[in-house]
Amino acid sequence: MIRNLIFGIIFLSFGMGFSQNTKTDVSEYLSLVRDEFTGNQAYKTTVFVEQFWRVVGNEGFNKSIYHIATTLENSGYVLESNAKETDRFTYRIEKRPLKNPTWQPIDARLTIVGEDMPLLESSTNRNMTYLNSASTPKGGVVAEVVYIKDLELLEKIDIKGKVVFAEMSPYRLYKTALKNGALGMLTYNMPAYLQPEKNSTSIQFRSIPYNEKNIWGMALSYQAKERLIKALERGKVKVKAVVNTKIYPSEELTIVADIKGNVTPEERLVFSAHVQEPGANDNASGVGVQLEMAQLAAKFVKDKKIPLDRTLTFLWGDEIISTQRYIKEDSLRASTIKWGISLDMVGENTALTGGSFLIEKMPDPSAIWTRGNDKHSEWGGRPLTLEDMKPHYLNDFIVSVFEKQGKFANWVVNTNPFEGGSDHTPFLKADIPGLLLWHFTDQFYHTDNDRIDKVSKETLKNVGTAALASAFTLLNANTKTALKELRNIKTKAEIRLKNEFLLSQKSIAEGNDFLEEIKILSAWNTWYQKSFESLKDMSNTPNTKLNRAIKKAKMQLDKQTENYIKLLK
Repeated sequence: MIRNLIFGIIFLSFGMGFSQNTKTDVSEYLSLVRDEFTGNQAYKTTVFVEQFWRVVGNEGFNKSIYHIATTLENSGYVLESNAKETDRFTYRIEKRPLKNPTWQPIDARLTIVGEDMPLLESSTNRNMTYLNSASTPKGGVVAEVVYIKDLELLEKIDIKGKVVFAEMSPYRLYKTALKNGALGMLTYNMPAYLQPEKNSTSIQFRSIPYNEKNIWGMALSYQAKERLIKALERGKVKVKAVVNTKIYPSEELTIVADIKGNVTPEERLVFSAHVQEPGANDNASGVGVQLEMAQLAAKFVKDKKIPLDRTLTFLWGDEIISTQRYIKEDSLRASTIKWGISLDMVGENTALTGGSFLIEKMPDPSAIWTRGNDKHSEWGGRPLTLEDMKPHYLNDFIVSVFEKQGKFANWVVNTNPFEGGSDHTPFLKADIPGLLLWHFTDQFYHTDNDRIDKVSKETLKNVGTAALASAFTLLNANTKTALKELRNIKTKAEIRLKNEFLLSQKSIAEGNDFLEEIKILSAWNTWYQKSFESLKDMSNTPNTKLNRAIKKAKMQLDKQTENYIKLLK
């Protein structure tokens, strides 16, 4: 009891001495972070992590986790189990048993019998072996190739002891091939956005379900596929396949680091970067950027350049699963997570990869009516409904911060409507504001050409700078911040409504339904009305001035919407 009282006095004194937060404008945070965030640590980490073919529990995944832990310790973070109550920088490694064994590729080689040059070898195509593929017997196997053009024929053709080849997903072939005694599988299916005829040696990694009695399987590049088809056109083809994989029991590791807030430590912002997947951009880059952010945030706090009123959390683990568990396993903690941001594919040299940096927004009406400057990525997304909307200031706030950094660094920043598929989705499913920082379309996405030469240190720096400045602003946000952001979001709302009105005018002139256009304008008005209201959570206590300002902004937006609807009539 006395010990707790003493600690309380110490912590209160520390907090009082450190609570004079003179920086409330994001531009000040950006300026401070720009001077320190070099991208060097982010790039160094990306180089380390991308050397491994990372699956949860395998050697490369675990080495990446422990590399993060070592770097955190060198930056002043203390292992949570050894931490004192006064330690603000802590981390922990969570360990859980894996239901199935982990998997690791060792080497592979595929050759057409009678030809000297291999079709594929893992030294140049590390994605050629399916995840969960079994090994061939030592020395490899030789077998006839059966080309399946129609899935219905698979049940009618004798494939026992043979190698099945098809231009489709291995999942479509797998059950029948396994059941009917195929010796192995070869497949080709590369989406058009990967430009396979241009990137003819690329292989997008593929997987099959885990099975103790699995067969082996390989994915083909466009170049290998064409060579195999030409050989088949000349007659019967046999291949020699050598596959060496390692399948073994392991555990799932997740690493969580915290910088404890000194005013309301129970409230937090969570950054999440997944470690698994074998690419440099996907997602060694996210791991690297987030680690440099964690280092630099700790340095700023230690040097008393920036206080943190709320807690800043960094999570590295298995995509979606680790973030979802972090939210679900502690309902009290989940109730005080104020924001969640996913860092996924954040280091691209777009001159090589194509595409651009994107902020995937929380669900707003652009995910229902995608028009004008709003465009989905090649990843795509299902059409949402009004019930799916997540009105919040986070969208426009983050976009504005990144646009500032983009203007400063001559760096292109774009947005896309909500699509899902990364670590922002667990936050949204739990009704926690969350969005995604990423790049697309990447012509090397999930392929073995996603290597370190496609990563830009400058991009890593830009993303990390804007993300960390955003975090500092949110974690220290108060009524003054909310009032500033209200002005920003109100301007964004007015611009959005004007643009939607012009699009609706054009749509009606083209003969489209007038009532549908009213529905669109009304949906945007409602979304922004609720986004204005959400700004109240920046202030820990009700504030009359903020409430009046929000009420006024809502009335003005209502009026603007009413005028536009009248003009449409």
